[in-house]
Amino acid sequence: MKQYLELVDHVLQHGQRKTDPQKVGNIAVCGYQMRFDMNDGFPLITARSMKGSWKAMVYELLWFLSGSTKVSDLNQHGVHLWDIWATPEICGPLGLETGDLGPVYGKQWRAFNGGGPEPVDQIANLIRDIKTNPDSRRLVVTAWNPVDVDKVFVAPCHCFFKFFHAQGELSLHVFQRSADVPIGVPFDIAEYALLLMMVAQVTGLKAKDLVYTLSDAHIYLDQIDAAKELLTREPRALPHVKINPEVKDIFSFTFEDFTLEDYDPNPPIKIPVAL
Repeated sequence: MKQYLELVDHVLQHGQRKTDPQKVGNIAVCGYQMRFDMNDGFPLITARSMKGSWKAMVYELLWFLSGSTKVSDLNQHGVHLWDIWATPEICGPLGLETGDLGPVYGKQWRAFNGGGPEPVDQIANLIRDIKTNPDSRRLVVTAWNPVDVDKVFVAPCHCFFKFFHAQGELSLHVFQRSADVPIGVPFDIAEYALLLMMVAQVTGLKAKDLVYTLSDAHIYLDQIDAAKELLTREPRALPHVKINPEVKDIFSFTFEDFTLEDYDPNPPIKIPVAL
């Protein structure tokens, strides 16, 4: 996927040294945008294999859409992405029950509390608005809630997204405030591409473009060698994703409704994860 490799190269070439909470050190740039035409295939990177991430990516997205913030709802499917932040040492000081991540993505998407008379189901409202007024410029969902941001250990990274419709085609613009380029960004791009396909299907539209904007795009110092290795690899043809066409309700999708096809990536690369 050329767009992603150009991002990696840009950060390596222009990134400036910064500190970070993990005390690893990183190089970062402010502001970078990628655009993916969904007609070209599903934007899952091919410079390294992410076959092992497909299951976790789909289940995490379904978890967000369910409104859950409990890791047990992921664990029952064999997904443990969030376990490290659901420990007594982290949950206790935040006043949370162990295993509950607090008001993270699912809570904000489905029950945003901005001080009004009742929480707002942003996803339900989004689907309603796309169906009734697709050219609206208010097709926005935010995971960044200033009221709740200090009540969680991991503040939302991909914190804001907006849909755009024109002439029967639906595009999605995502804003990510903090972006781990080697590890998190490929996962997040694919997850939002899948969300675009799902929303397009349930609203009777055609998925067009995924526009992905990064604010603090960084590579940790211990990831630099792996990032350079990525740039030595030729991108391969993008895979395709098929979705069960019978599903017309955004909240009714299951893992079995998605099939990843024709994915032939380069071999995996071991990349350190900053926690």
